[in-house]
Amino acid sequence: MSMEFLWGARAQPTRGPKPSLTLLQITDAAITIADAEGLAAVSMQRVSAELGFTKMSLYRYLPGKGELVALMVERAIGAPPPPNPGDWRAALREWAHGLLTAYLRHPWALEATVGPRPLGPHELGWMECALTALADTGLSGAERLDAIAVLAGHVRMIAQQAAAMRDPDAQFSAGVVAVLAEHGDRFPLLAETMAAVAAEGGQDQAFEFGLDRILDGLQTLITSRRRANR
Repeated sequence: MSMEFLWGARAQPTRGPKPSLTLLQITDAAITIADAEGLAAVSMQRVSAELGFTKMSLYRYLPGKGELVALMVERAIGAPPPPNPGDWRAALREWAHGLLTAYLRHPWALEATVGPRPLGPHELGWMECALTALADTGLSGAERLDAIAVLAGHVRMIAQQAAAMRDPDAQFSAGVVAVLAEHGDRFPLLAETMAAVAAEGGQDQAFEFGLDRILDGLQTLITSRRRANR
């Protein structure tokens, strides 16, 4: 798949009848299918049928499914939040929440953003946004990239869990409680912890809890770097 397709100016088709579609229409139709049925349901044939055109007509606008998926990702994750270089912690929190929102809205994007692939301006824009937040923290280049990787990994993990929990049969906590009702004596600490959660509340806060711990760790590292550089 050609990276130029994501970055270069795309000329309108010059052969055949006057264009009746736009790339935006094609991309949005593919996203609608993926949102409802998953990424595997997206094909040039399916998208063209949804739009009322032939499969071959779509090839006048883009080379193939690989380019279509790349456009879907760009459209799904959207532009990153505006840079906030004044408060790195608040900026990264907003960044993480924005990325999570995109993945929750379009769970198929998790699958579509794994492995080597051409990267579009929106994906790189999200990286640039996070690096802007960390620019004056004193962290090394490798540390800044690793910080982004850890944050993105946390976001993806929570989004994957949320996608799985859409299936009523995949309700993890309910499943644990059901098993413990029969075998709680074999797992006394787990049974005690689940009972405490039921009594105290505060469950399903893993995203905020994990995000705070990651940011706390970065705060400690940044503070030590700044002290060392005085």
